[in-house]
Amino acid sequence: MAMAEMAASIVHEINQPSAAVAANANEALRLLAGSAPDLDEARAALKRIVNDSRQVNEVIDNIRLMFNTDRPTKAPLDVNELIREVITLVRGEIENQRVSVLTELANDLPRVPANLVQLRQVIMSLITNAVDAMHDVADRHRVLRIKTEIYERSHLIITVEDSGTGIDPKNLDSIFEPFFTTKSDRMGMGLAICWSIIANHGGRMAVAHCQPHGSIFQVFLPRGPSF
Repeated sequence: MAMAEMAASIVHEINQPSAAVAANANEALRLLAGSAPDLDEARAALKRIVNDSRQVNEVIDNIRLMFNTDRPTKAPLDVNELIREVITLVRGEIENQRVSVLTELANDLPRVPANLVQLRQVIMSLITNAVDAMHDVADRHRVLRIKTEIYERSHLIITVEDSGTGIDPKNLDSIFEPFFTTKSDRMGMGLAICWSIIANHGGRMAVAHCQPHGSIFQVFLPRGPSF
């Protein structure tokens, strides 16, 4: 089971950026194939390929670090900056799904001790899941809200809220369990991996219904020492 979970984790972390590489490569080819090639947009697609490729390399480096106890894997991170980076990475999908992004990122937020690749994966999973949850919404605006704040002076909270179809109440208690999924094309490891990553950072995750529509996912991270 441990081997299966680790393999699923690696597949999950690499799948998103590698799929983005293929999508952006096809987009670049399309932009260059026309009678009047759109060079600016093609360059933008190629830059996204470079960024996604770099992310794959970071995931691989992080896996190596997991087996090297002599090197630290955590460093003080600016969560707001990381959120902005992830939004940029998935901007194409957000625009394709006609989703509006509203951010409320607290000023003077303290840095938190975290593993860059792992925390980025958590934020990316929550954002892409939120966008996916709004795929079938046609009778209201598709809105993604992302918020950061301090909680009881000891923790930092990341909140990701969508206006999607919501989660069946009977599934709320199982949503973070390994291999639990409501979609036939999913492995059911994404949120379980997120839960495990945040737990290893000394934090926790929570999920709730959003009124009148959608879901709210929250990540609680300990502030750690001052940096």
